[in-house]
Amino acid sequence: MTDLLQRATATFQSRFGTPPALIVRAPGRVNLIGEHTDYNDGFVLPMAIDRQVVIALRPRHDGYVAVYSLDFDETVEFSPVEMEDRREGGLWIEYMQGMAWALQEAGHALKGWEGVVGGDVPIGAGLSSSAAIELATARAFAEVSNLPWHPAQMALLAQRAENEWVGVKTGIMDQMISAAGVAGRALLIDCRSLAFEAVPLPPETSVVILDTATRRELVTSAYNERREQCEAAAAFFGVPKLRDVSWPRFEAEQEGLDPVTRRRARHVISENARTEAAAEAMRRGDATELGLLMDASHVSMRDDFEITNDALNMMVAIAQVHPASYGARMTGGGFGGCAVALVRAEQAAQFASDVARGYTAANGLTPAVYVTPAAAGASVMKP
Repeated sequence: MTDLLQRATATFQSRFGTPPALIVRAPGRVNLIGEHTDYNDGFVLPMAIDRQVVIALRPRHDGYVAVYSLDFDETVEFSPVEMEDRREGGLWIEYMQGMAWALQEAGHALKGWEGVVGGDVPIGAGLSSSAAIELATARAFAEVSNLPWHPAQMALLAQRAENEWVGVKTGIMDQMISAAGVAGRALLIDCRSLAFEAVPLPPETSVVILDTATRRELVTSAYNERREQCEAAAAFFGVPKLRDVSWPRFEAEQEGLDPVTRRRARHVISENARTEAAAEAMRRGDATELGLLMDASHVSMRDDFEITNDALNMMVAIAQVHPASYGARMTGGGFGGCAVALVRAEQAAQFASDVARGYTAANGLTPAVYVTPAAAGASVMKP
């Protein structure tokens, strides 16, 4: 049992006097390639990671939900049918209340429960702590309310919670990988159909997360602005989403766009092509090609989508020149947070140590750099 599970279980025991009836968990994620393509109905290639949100809980019969947060040391109680709309700067409970709201909007009758929630997905790092708490909450409600568990449907409801309740216009990627992740595999997800394929990492490679120790808040960042720019570009081309614009058509008609919108569209259209090519490289076990595509993706996010920052660019540059590295890129929404690298497995620990040391020497910040396996999606665990 991990330290997080032990803490959640022990805290539940001390607060409620009995062991939890069940424990649910949902993972964070790292996206190997395919950034800001999800809300453009494109392709993404994330994997669930071994950082997660867990909830130790038991049913209650008055319809209320009472949750103690290990991370924030506070208890919040709410009735799913009489929820208070707090919306105070992304308060942790809003992701849980938003999930309850979305489930009820979809016609599900919810029963109450009480529990302890905790997570070890770094908040604001671009590893989707928000989707992890949404899907863990969905899994808790599904268990106590006897709801069927359909990963894609639950992911869509979690996305609605984040879009309409929390107010961040995210695409479906984060919720989909947290709901449907496959241990040992990344998922190539078609964000229009929600069809997905589990694809293996190239042999003898490891994924390393590079946390820059800089943070961003998507609600107040330029994330929503980027989405609006993509929508404007799609309208120019007369298509529902940028996914529907081929590269030849973009090249032929791009001069009609203003320079900023042109750069945004160029990133999305080229990133979709890189993502499909990356999945094909993984099917072939071609680590070199996958790494080159990751490198190209970072350049596109830096220059065309303009969502990196100095810390991310520095971290990626240090990672890319390491002899163990195949490639590295920014990952997540951008404007701070994490990068991701594909490295030779036998040198992964040395890579992590060297990159962390080099990054600190360059800018004085202390990063978190760690190797992560691909984890399974949201699930129920026995106490």
